[in-house]
Amino acid sequence: MRYLPLTPDDRSAMLAAIGVKSIDDLFVDVPKPAQRDGLVDLPRVAGEMEVERALSALAAKNVAAGSVPFFCGAGAYRHHVPATVDHVIQRSEFLTSYTPYQPEIAQGTLQYLYEFQTQVANLTGMEVANASLYDGSTAMAEGVLMATRVTRRNKAVISGGVHPHYVQATETVVHAVGVETQVLAAAVDAEAAVIDQIGPDTACVVVQTPNVFGTATDVTKIAEAAHAAGALLIVVVTEAVSMGLLKSPGEMGADIVAAEGQSIGNALNYGGPYIGLFACREKLIRQMPGRLTGETVDADGERGFVLTLSTREQHIRRDKATSNICTNSGLCCLAFSIHMTLLGETGLRRLALLNHEAAVATRDALKAIPGVKVLTGRFFNEFAVKLPKNAAIVVETLAGQGVLAGVPYSRLAPEAGLDDVLLVAATETTTTADIKSLADALTRVLAA
Repeated sequence: MRYLPLTPDDRSAMLAAIGVKSIDDLFVDVPKPAQRDGLVDLPRVAGEMEVERALSALAAKNVAAGSVPFFCGAGAYRHHVPATVDHVIQRSEFLTSYTPYQPEIAQGTLQYLYEFQTQVANLTGMEVANASLYDGSTAMAEGVLMATRVTRRNKAVISGGVHPHYVQATETVVHAVGVETQVLAAAVDAEAAVIDQIGPDTACVVVQTPNVFGTATDVTKIAEAAHAAGALLIVVVTEAVSMGLLKSPGEMGADIVAAEGQSIGNALNYGGPYIGLFACREKLIRQMPGRLTGETVDADGERGFVLTLSTREQHIRRDKATSNICTNSGLCCLAFSIHMTLLGETGLRRLALLNHEAAVATRDALKAIPGVKVLTGRFFNEFAVKLPKNAAIVVETLAGQGVLAGVPYSRLAPEAGLDDVLLVAATETTTTADIKSLADALTRVLAA
């Protein structure tokens, strides 16, 4: 078989070579509760048409974001992706290019990664950017690890406004090397509490703006406090379009920026693949994880591109690597760069302004509904509201009426006790009719 070429004798020889008796011995580190006992409950054999019918029936149960009024955000945003983006990334030159280990035959790939890095550096207001990481959450984790290497300290103070999933992903990664994380209590305007927690043992302070509740904050004072204590400031951004309107992290004193680039050039895609943006100050470049594409000249003096300062475990000894898990999301980088090129600086600013205007109109409509309290004062395209009923139940009820009203905060952090808080996002794709549908449906549900 094409995908199962090994015979039982082949497998036995491989197991003997690595000194184990059975394949089960390879999974001893996986906790028993996480191990499956028996086969997955699926038909053993089915024809192509039967599989297609079954999967199509499953897919039909989903409600596509573009098919109904859609106000979900919380780290994944619906934006218009120009048709040009898909057309270009499907060209064979790009679809077949991935790992640029041989610069002499990968100049195209290296050049667009170089252009991508330049765009990210400009967008974040930083001096250098890498060729991307997996996604925003793992970029945050890599930022914390990088800060501990730079400061030789072991503690990260994480704001209560950072997306709970980003916090969980970071803790999963950094606990293995003994990094301590101090996560502050969830708060709509969370940054005021951060400065008080910075101490001489703090390696980094992690803040998000706009935060998970949508609050946009100038973190300049936090940067000053962190630097005064010898710590680094990591700024997390989950909505990349916001950087087209708000002050950049670099302008506010960030040392490291970890962001999610999905909003630009990449559709929702049911959770991925996404693209982690990572940028930092030039003085920190040798501790930056991931790939870095540099510009040079060839033997004839012509402009060329190479991987430079390579500190991935594939390039150097594993124990000397800055990261053992990162890659570059090559095709997603390309989509990002194409969209950014189509927009230009003026287009990005206009797009960001359209997002903010749609969010303000949505806020005004919801604010007029009896029992609804808007919690977020300063926002870009997302804000939190407090409902007189359980937000998750309200969302499910509205979904049954053809309106995807947002994300209940309890879905992100069930333990926070904020069951009545709903996160609502609006983008350039949100229409006046969408806003009216949401307001009308929410009014009916809350009055019932």
